[in-house]
Amino acid sequence: MKRVKIGRKEAKESAYFLRIIYKENALEFEHEGKHLQDEAIQIKNIFSTIIEKSSRQTV
Repeated sequence: MKRVKIGRKEAKESAYFLRIIYKENALEFEHEGKHLQDEAIQIKNIFSTIIEKSSRQTV
């Protein structure tokens, strides 16, 4: 479970930095930057769901 939490944190951090890069270089990374940011958010959401469901099972 600890590794899933670390993965979620890394995905959240990646989305944050991709958002900063996208804002500064919107014209250069218009399509690719937004796509990568969306991917990072989806991965974070997957990890969050895993954590949520596993914590329900242990309670």
